[in-house]
Amino acid sequence: MLLFVLIFLWYFLINPGIFRFLGLLFFLYGFPLIIYRIHQYFYPLKEGISYLKGEEYNPWWGTQQIQIIYNTFPFLERILHLIPGLFSCWLRLWGAKVGKQVYWVPTISILDRGLIEVGDGVLIGHGVTICAHSLKPKKDNLVVFVQKIKIGNYAFISGDVRISSGVEIEEYAFIPYGKLLYPNVKFKATNTSKV
Repeated sequence: MLLFVLIFLWYFLINPGIFRFLGLLFFLYGFPLIIYRIHQYFYPLKEGISYLKGEEYNPWWGTQQIQIIYNTFPFLERILHLIPGLFSCWLRLWGAKVGKQVYWVPTISILDRGLIEVGDGVLIGHGVTICAHSLKPKKDNLVVFVQKIKIGNYAFISGDVRISSGVEIEEYAFIPYGKLLYPNVKFKATNTSKV
């Protein structure tokens, strides 16, 4: 993928043209999605516990490698925030379930795009990290725990919040600044959250 991006970028810089520009956009945004969908067809990512090393291929590892360009160069996804609703559509293409009128601050980081469910009217603040996998060392291996993250309608997630695998946030919940939500935490809304 990087090779194709570099080739089209080089051709575009040397001799700009609409087809070279569209080719560059395709290899930056379309090609990874197609590869991800093909990968999901043959090696579906399953929730639960698996091991990184072993005789069997770990689908989580493959999905991380496909998405790594966006985690390495976050500006590629930040550009999508310039058009209202485009970032939510982008996540849906990866398999996420995203409701209406979700406000994403451009500085968020989502490491497992297809493993989130976000309700309507959610606000996600500056520097939030959403990571639907957890790793834990075990002897000479790594245990991988993968679980969807669910955020209820009209939840408000303040800045610098860390949301881990299996977290469920209730409707109207308010997550305070800098909160760490560990794996499988159920965060309930307080009475003041619905005011």
